[in-house]
Amino acid sequence: MTLPELAVTGIGNAIVDLLSFADDSFIANEGFAKGSMSLIDEPRALSLSSHLAAPKQTSGGSAANTICGLSSLGSAVGYIGKVGADELGRVFADAMTALSVEFPTPPSSQGTPTARCVVLVSPDAQRTMCTYLGACVELAPEDIDPALIARSRITYLEGYLWDPPKAKEAFLAAAKVAHQSNRLVALSLSDSFCVSRHRDSFLDLVANHVDVLFANESELLSLYPASDVASAMAIAKGKCRIVATTCGAKGCIVAFGGHVIEVKAEPVTEVVDTTGAGDLFAAGFLHGLSQGKPALECAILGGVCSAEIISHFGARPECSLKERVLQRSA
Repeated sequence: MTLPELAVTGIGNAIVDLLSFADDSFIANEGFAKGSMSLIDEPRALSLSSHLAAPKQTSGGSAANTICGLSSLGSAVGYIGKVGADELGRVFADAMTALSVEFPTPPSSQGTPTARCVVLVSPDAQRTMCTYLGACVELAPEDIDPALIARSRITYLEGYLWDPPKAKEAFLAAAKVAHQSNRLVALSLSDSFCVSRHRDSFLDLVANHVDVLFANESELLSLYPASDVASAMAIAKGKCRIVATTCGAKGCIVAFGGHVIEVKAEPVTEVVDTTGAGDLFAAGFLHGLSQGKPALECAILGGVCSAEIISHFGARPECSLKERVLQRSA
């Protein structure tokens, strides 16, 4: 039996998020830079969690958030990511399958716990992420399902997962299968600190294996140091087919086919939590791209999805994004 084509398959860190409001002094006293992503070990994760008042628990991970956004838009999607054979692993898997996401990756055989991310949301809606990677780091080339990649119009890679050597091999294996199947490969740079740690290998990845690049301003400038974002975009647009850079409240800039366009952000009554804004922008953009829509329309879809996610607590949609898009178009 021939299985149906998928719009996008994501590959990333399979994480359960613990979200809580925190003031700036708490974040500083814990030794974190506000707005950053820090890697922590399991004891630190447990200690930090013990100081939170009733944190909201939800399945997370950057690429996983994007894939769930795509599902909410009506796209058929898949996901590859490693969890532990534990309760949090079951929580993550159940959340994905409940959204009709194909999730074939077997759990860790080494007894490593499922990853979790403590997300501290400050009063100005910035998020500081403190991540214990757990079983995520065990993702390896053998976890890449070639048939799943070949069925997907776009394979979406999460930059956070570029740290472990085996995960790098998995990314390259997936990109090879995608291109051999005449499919596209997209990459999210994820975090400027991640980019700075692996800048040379990221440059090679983008230039030789990526068709669509997602970044925010700081991430793009970390990869392509320049005096401003426009200059960095001028460099980036020569490296891959499409570059989409989010600029917070200003909207986004997209380079494609020799053109550069700026798209204003969608209006939002109140910004509650910026967690997942970039992830959901990628969801909207990839949804449009997988359907062959022009870059401008893809960027608008990304903006609609971002606006929904920052209007509430958490990085997963609280309404049907498909209906939200239809309402905007009406």
